[in-house]
Amino acid sequence: MADYDVIIIGGGPAGLTAGIYASRARLKTLLLERMMPGGQILTSPLLENYPGFPEGVPGIQIIEEIVKQGERFGLTAKIEPVISIEDKGKGAKTARTDKDTHKAAAVIFAMGASYAKLAVPGEGKLGGRGVSYCATCDGPLFKNKDVVVVGGGDTAIEEALFLAKFCAKVSVVHRRSELRAAKILQERAFANNKINFVWDSVVAEISGDQRVEGVKVRNAKTGEERAIASHGVFIAVGFKPHTELAKGLVEMDEKGYIITKDDMSTSREGFFAAGDCRKKLLYQFVTACGDGATAAFAAQKYIEQLQ
Repeated sequence: MADYDVIIIGGGPAGLTAGIYASRARLKTLLLERMMPGGQILTSPLLENYPGFPEGVPGIQIIEEIVKQGERFGLTAKIEPVISIEDKGKGAKTARTDKDTHKAAAVIFAMGASYAKLAVPGEGKLGGRGVSYCATCDGPLFKNKDVVVVGGGDTAIEEALFLAKFCAKVSVVHRRSELRAAKILQERAFANNKINFVWDSVVAEISGDQRVEGVKVRNAKTGEERAIASHGVFIAVGFKPHTELAKGLVEMDEKGYIITKDDMSTSREGFFAAGDCRKKLLYQFVTACGDGATAAFAAQKYIEQLQ
């Protein structure tokens, strides 16, 4: 007999919300997180686009409240990195951690994803203090200020266009001499007089004491370096879903995102996915919460059918 009804892997907003909904449905629920609950949102000093907080709310604060909410309904959360997942048949799933082996009738993948880093001096130190990986999240904080966007793909140019609505100047630093973004995005960016381009260049350093003050860029062809004054740096050089545990179990796309149906069910019975680890249109705190609620409800219906 299974130890739990549902095992949730990942303690970000998707996993925590799934935990609240599953626990409220009186499912015996275990949430397994490899570090502390929260995920990427913990790096956000102020979450301004989540409904109900007109002045914004610090990422760590809203996570603390969500954790309390889950515990109130009986959610069991453990800091145990999951090593492997096994499907032992209908209603029999196993999660092996570095400490124990847990059994459940259903599994919800909510491992999230992480932004690709530049790995340059100043990036880690100034994270959340001018260094951002999400213009939608943090762009309005830089109203009438100069910012830098790093990257040349769709995401980078979309971020630049979004930032141009608020910022005085947007400098796009790209390592090549032409963009990889869709032509229509390129046309919009080139037509926007707030956006300028720093071609054939990479960011060598992000400078600042308490907050970002500028970046040092290096020309990839000549090696010449120069400084660009900036209040913020938005890094858009890639995104990696944390789906290693799900490989070979459920269907994924070419980038490693888990493919789900509308009810968050995957290609394998009894396995669901929610949040940034699944393929979808918008990767935001609010959509992760919605995914988690849907996945928990779908898991509840699945377990009821088993019984």
